[in-house]
Amino acid sequence: MPELPEVETTLRGIAPHITDRTILECVFRTEKLRWPLDTDLCYLLPGEKISRVERRAKYLLLFCGHGTLILHLGMSGSLRIVSADTTEQKHDHVDLIFTDGQCLRLTDPRKFGAFLYTDADPYTHKLLLHLGPEPLTDDFTGDYLYSVSRGKKQSIKQFIMDQKVVVGVGNIYASEALFSSGIRPDRAAGRVSLKRLRSLVVAIKAILQKAILAGGTTIHDFNQADGKPGYFTQQLQVYGRSGDRCVICGETILSQKLGQRSTFYCPQCQS
Repeated sequence: MPELPEVETTLRGIAPHITDRTILECVFRTEKLRWPLDTDLCYLLPGEKISRVERRAKYLLLFCGHGTLILHLGMSGSLRIVSADTTEQKHDHVDLIFTDGQCLRLTDPRKFGAFLYTDADPYTHKLLLHLGPEPLTDDFTGDYLYSVSRGKKQSIKQFIMDQKVVVGVGNIYASEALFSSGIRPDRAAGRVSLKRLRSLVVAIKAILQKAILAGGTTIHDFNQADGKPGYFTQQLQVYGRSGDRCVICGETILSQKLGQRSTFYCPQCQS
């Protein structure tokens, strides 16, 4: 699933091509993704100009003249900039065609993504309203994480993957950050000290920033807006490396299931 670095990479890829561009046509090739597509948008959007593009958690916000498009890539979706005359493929479900001949194309094989519109403040939309802080902002600190984790018996890995606690720390990046900060993923969140949580926050920020610079992580489906894979895969230290030797101590990397998700850790380096 595309996580925060992949969505941020997508934003940086598409924004220069669609900002200050006027929509000529909106094309739907399916009736629904995760939710039904609003066919009225095919009449409302032409003539609208994209004034800016922002990201909130894993949602992309395309601000138009009279409202905002809210896009989500789901489990396997992607956005690409192509020429408007590029032949569509099987899973190309939505096109935003601009007057300059470029097209923003949403591809979503599993149809778990979203293409929504609101004429209200998008940050008050029900999908965004109760999200936690952005991990790369000053609002996300070890002290904050300590205050919201007290008394929590949930594993620290599941806790930092809760979008109401902090957004965008997906399965891959949670495993990597916990390894970097030396914390076992199955340790109860409420039993992790303030000092260690401060270290964890530093690790989360550093790993997400590295992943963004590398263009995200390609495990199965993700590719960047230009079609290239994300290269952070080459920097992974524990994720997907069960049975391999730890790069720090040489111990065997183990895996277990936490919340139905595969978790990878070093039993020697993490406690």
